Amino acid sequence: MCVVEELVERVDDRDRELGVVVSRRQAVREGWLHRVAVTVCRDERGRILVHRRSEQLSRYPGRYEVVVGGAVAVGESYEQAAARELAEELGIHVLPRLLFTFLNRGGLSPHWLGVHEALVPDSVVPDPEEVAWHGRLTEPELRSALLEWRFTPDSHEVFSRYPASPATRS
Repeated sequence: MCVVEELVERVDDRDRELGVVVSRRQAVREGWLHRVAVTVCRDERGRILVHRRSEQLSRYPGRYEVVVGGAVAVGESYEQAAARELAEELGIHVLPRLLFTFLNRGGLSPHWLGVHEALVPDSVVPDPEEVAWHGRLTEPELRSALLEWRFTPDSHEVFSRYPASPATRS
């Protein structure tokens, strides 16, 4: 199996492109800023989709996540990357809405994180190579799970900044 290297664009501390394309692996290894797009997935009742990462993944295998996402490829917007990741990881085609971006210095390396939200159907078909388990939690249930389960650093960072109550995001 041939593994294709993810290419990302380096950005500065104000999220401006530097015109330098590198592999994501190199960006993480060197601590170079790049972009990552993630989506908080809600259902019509306001519950948040939570999943456990596959044990096969190189980054945080077996950890839980509040978001679905990945690196923003060269030439992609945050929104395009978020939509692509939703299709790849959950088999759904929806247009997520960008809520905010922030410079995340936690995790494996620093990166700009574009946080989106999307209303997703009850029937999702997760890619088993990416997702080992998924379920939906209310915000109070998720707050408890964040204290008890092993979540990725990005999950903690996103949820600490995520606005509570769907009524605030109309």
